[in-house]
Amino acid sequence: MFVIILLLLSNLLIQTQSGASTVVIDPNTFSFVTFTPESCTNGELLCMGSATAGNGYLSLTPEPQQSGNSSSLLSNTTNNVGRVLYPLPVNVWPAIISTTFTVRITPFSENSTGSGDGMALVFAQDNRPSPNASYGSYLGMFDQSTQGGGFQQIAVEMDTFMNEFDLDGNHIGIVTTSITNPLASESLNSSGIDLKSGRDIEVKIDYDGWSKMIFVSVGYSESQLKSVLNHSINLPDIVPSSIYVGFTASTGNTFPESHQVLNWVFTSVPLPILSAEHTKVGTIKTILVVVAVCLFPFIWIAASLRRRYTRAKKKGDIESLSKKAADIAEVFTYKQLSRATCNFSQENLLGRGAFGSVYKGIILDSGKTVAVKKISATSKQGEREFLAEICTIGRLRHKNLVKLQGWCSEGNNLLLVYDYMQNGSLDHFIGKGSLNWQTRHKILTGLASALLYLHEECGNPFVHRDVKPNNVMLDSNHDAHLGDFGLARLLKNEGSVTTNLNGTLGYLAPELSFTGRATPESDVYSFGMVVLEVTCGKRLNWLKQGNSFVDSVWNLHSQNALLECVDQRLENKFDEEEAKRALMVGLACMHPDSLFRPRMRKVVNIFQNPNEPLMELPGVRPTGVYVSVSSSTSASNSSSRGELQIQSSTKSSDGKFNYV
Repeated sequence: MFVIILLLLSNLLIQTQSGASTVVIDPNTFSFVTFTPESCTNGELLCMGSATAGNGYLSLTPEPQQSGNSSSLLSNTTNNVGRVLYPLPVNVWPAIISTTFTVRITPFSENSTGSGDGMALVFAQDNRPSPNASYGSYLGMFDQSTQGGGFQQIAVEMDTFMNEFDLDGNHIGIVTTSITNPLASESLNSSGIDLKSGRDIEVKIDYDGWSKMIFVSVGYSESQLKSVLNHSINLPDIVPSSIYVGFTASTGNTFPESHQVLNWVFTSVPLPILSAEHTKVGTIKTILVVVAVCLFPFIWIAASLRRRYTRAKKKGDIESLSKKAADIAEVFTYKQLSRATCNFSQENLLGRGAFGSVYKGIILDSGKTVAVKKISATSKQGEREFLAEICTIGRLRHKNLVKLQGWCSEGNNLLLVYDYMQNGSLDHFIGKGSLNWQTRHKILTGLASALLYLHEECGNPFVHRDVKPNNVMLDSNHDAHLGDFGLARLLKNEGSVTTNLNGTLGYLAPELSFTGRATPESDVYSFGMVVLEVTCGKRLNWLKQGNSFVDSVWNLHSQNALLECVDQRLENKFDEEEAKRALMVGLACMHPDSLFRPRMRKVVNIFQNPNEPLMELPGVRPTGVYVSVSSSTSASNSSSRGELQIQSSTKSSDGKFNYV
């Protein structure tokens, strides 16, 4: 028994030490839908060597010049090196990384098989230019003096010239400190992709920080991507955790070629790290275990008393909160809800969430069909969600909100009872084509009305903080009902709520990563993503897609072809003006500057009134994240908002800095 107690206490201390030393870094994400001639001069990018920017592309090496003197042409375009870097460092480990870009490599001479040399995506330790003599086969990464060590970097090369040490003149490789000894390489000949075809080629590179694997996929822009290279790599052994990312390219003294980048999206989602030193922790654990065993009888008594006090306090809190939520119809017993759900049988299971499961049930006394959420008994966050639901949805009443019918708290059993929604959640319908346009428009209008009520009409405004299709329930008439208020917070008089970064990637407003302050505007951003998903008939998969889904809609908007992204499963059976207005609302709601997002009242007016003027949209997607700061004077109860000016990736025309 004594040994068992010792082991249990040791394990408890290990968990406590590990949990206390967890560090999480903010995510990094940026997107360049296209490039302009100013991209190299306005602070968006660091362009070095022969790199320049044009209308719609970056040129890493010089373009061919119209000249009758062929020798002059070759002298200007051979032995060139260009490097373009994102101007701010990004965190690459521990992290899940996904980047997608489009390149175009074109030989100057048609049908040339000897042009070179290629280009690479590079993770570099600093933002210095490429070494002076890194032209030719070195691809701007290193030269004879630096090859083999001296600095930390990793690159995915697209090699177009066959040297004596290469597979061929059309391959992908992973390079660190030696161009002659890559970590891995794979020919593209079998995939049917020719790097120097002059066609637009999309490249997708993913790194999984859990499995330490890198995945490279390549394909022509109009075709599906093909996985061409997977390799195990431990980034901490190769590069610092904070690096500079960008592109390099070079030409040699043979026939030159141009190397262009047409667009670029990058996302790095950090993973938790442990900051404690293991040796010191091990010594401390040993000492603490010995002390804890000696004090075990006293600890046991104190813990028992604390458990009793906590249970009593929690019960008191719940009873107090339920009294405040005066509209709750009923307090159920666990026995009632167990019978209603046939003892929470698998046949009645409707779905599982982060903190529990939802079951269909029939209350025997009334015959009413309900949905019963059973909070996980081991989830502390689930307890907080339970209390949050009682505090918020328990007293809110709106036709487009899920109605809370009652609750149950017996021992460790925490249950919430809602109206049953016959058609489940909205996410089950997106991408299936089973909803016609009129129904989709009605759903979006209802969701907008629910958010307007929360933000402006319910007395004490709330932010929902987790607006997404999974939390939009549909009744038998496919009317929308917003639910899952476990993350909702009362705004009171502050206008925002400072919280931990909760929510779902892709639906989180970009400023939340920097401020941690949830606002009505951050709900508006999430709503915008739902609008795009419902209208386009596509589900967001942030880890795989990053910003590419939203970028594709912006691209069509910039081409005045916005209706092309409407769900093709509708077979053109939709109101074109309504669909176009909905898409423009979605894009406006997702503006990176929260001050430019419309209020939900404006959104509701647009959906309900075809004559309501639309907000103005920029021609291309704004890049960057704008962070607004608030200052208030308690004496006057007045507040003012300003924009935090921090050095960043882009600088807008009005002189304000933004950052990604």
